[in-house]
Amino acid sequence: MERERFEELVEQAVESLPRQFRDRLENVAVVVQYWPTGRQLRSVGLRSREQLLGLYEGVPLTAFGKEHALVTPDKISIFQRPIELAYRTEGRIVRGIEETVRHEIAHHFGISDRRLEDIAREKRTEDNTGGTDGG
Repeated sequence: MERERFEELVEQAVESLPRQFRDRLENVAVVVQYWPTGRQLRSVGLRSREQLLGLYEGVPLTAFGKEHALVTPDKISIFQRPIELAYRTEGRIVRGIEETVRHEIAHHFGISDRRLEDIAREKRTEDNTGGTDGG
């Protein structure tokens, strides 16, 4: 996929977020990189660059206080080649970008990987049982 098209899809994924989330991203740079760097891989304990689809680097909003008033912008990196390798077709790549953007933005809001896994598991259970209202 052309880099420009990939960047457009990332921008669309951010723009599709509910306004209350987008409004709280004013100090977050969302960037596209072809591959994660060695430092980025080490920061999350990975060795294979194909494994890392996105990365949030910054101070989550839940940790913000007056002492963080002058911090540099947080950064969300979306890694093009790992997403393309994981999802293959354009339709799947679009979904992969959307999922990755939401996942990394969740980290900005202080949600851990473990909690994100719990939420995904709860959603799968809901989807498989027809909802929580007995549906």
